[in-house]
Amino acid sequence: MILCIISIFISSILFMEIFSQSEKEYNITLGNNYILNKSIPTLISISDMTKDSILKIIPVDQSKLKINRSFKFEPLDIGTVNVNFKAFGIVPYKNIKVNVVPQIKVIPGGHPIGVRLNTDGVLVVGTANVTDIYGNTHNIAEKEGIKVGDILLSIDGTKIINARHVEEILNLHEGKELDFTFIRDARKYTVKLHPVKSIDDNKFRLGLWIRDKTSGVGTITFYHPSSKKFGALGHPITDIDTGNILSLRDGEIIKSKIISIEEGKKGKPGEIKGVFYDVNKPLGKLEKNNRLGVFGILNEEIKNDFYTEEIPIAYQHEIKEGPAHILTTINSRGMEKYEIEILKIIPQSKIDDKSMIIRVTDKELLKHTGGIVQGMSGSPIIQNNKLIGAVTHVLINDPTKGYGVFIEWMIEESGLFNE
Repeated sequence: MILCIISIFISSILFMEIFSQSEKEYNITLGNNYILNKSIPTLISISDMTKDSILKIIPVDQSKLKINRSFKFEPLDIGTVNVNFKAFGIVPYKNIKVNVVPQIKVIPGGHPIGVRLNTDGVLVVGTANVTDIYGNTHNIAEKEGIKVGDILLSIDGTKIINARHVEEILNLHEGKELDFTFIRDARKYTVKLHPVKSIDDNKFRLGLWIRDKTSGVGTITFYHPSSKKFGALGHPITDIDTGNILSLRDGEIIKSKIISIEEGKKGKPGEIKGVFYDVNKPLGKLEKNNRLGVFGILNEEIKNDFYTEEIPIAYQHEIKEGPAHILTTINSRGMEKYEIEILKIIPQSKIDDKSMIIRVTDKELLKHTGGIVQGMSGSPIIQNNKLIGAVTHVLINDPTKGYGVFIEWMIEESGLFNE
């Protein structure tokens, strides 16, 4: 009976080890050792011994059977190795990829910014009927299958610059049937459309409501002085009507001043409201807008009085549940440091914008904002003097809580791993 219970216990632990989602890939910084602890006696080896110059694995307190539960990973050189695991030194149950990566240091953000973005093409945000000069009604979008969220890229091979450009082309060709190229869900399609001369203004129309630019406020997450690269927001800039991520043609970030705060409450997210200034002297230009934020190059250095020198980034296996702090700006006094708690870490082997659940514990921040509010997105999260992530989303039903993204994902999107 006792042997049966022990067998079931061991089997359950082994089952959890095998199907654990927390150990598929590790990034380990060159120069920093990492201790890996296992819940069962394990034998670990590098599958390709020609790569033992990249990583050295040292058992901690090795048993006589040469199997153990703790191992020190000692990075030796930049590269990738595959590591094999054997339960009790016999049963193969898992392989993980270990990447030895260079140590990356950045200046944390916390600065409020305004973002101006011009789309690649124009975004369809609505459709409408068009009545021609003879009194006939046309719904061109419905007839040809054009949907809200589609992006118009070109007309008869001419790349679209902005909404006004579309109107100019339609009236230049005076209602001639033309080829219109759209993109939907990353796939291009082309349809022939016949613009209609509207009875309202005698101009040729398609019955499409379109948008070519947007703007908003947010927070810088990090700045890399030697490359001048930056990352901000931690989430994409989306169209207010469609919710689609806007395709970036060009854009810039601008200095912003906080003018007011709408406190967050249950069921209603709050908001930081700001105004742009020095609009003719942009802080930087945008190069990417994707699910993890906006990225680009700064035109000038930014200063952080809390961190005057660069600090290292932390990889997800280095982050611990417990106290941390964020840097953010909520009033005219400037950037401040506010205490938070990491409630849960969500192990991830691929990019995701919801990596941690955090809770605001700072009484001053709770007093003024109620917790996490719109405009705070991108605020850097720091733990043990390392940049570990950025604030991304608030939990609608509890504004004291929200999500953070691992900084390693934002760094990857910025291209700094390739510097």
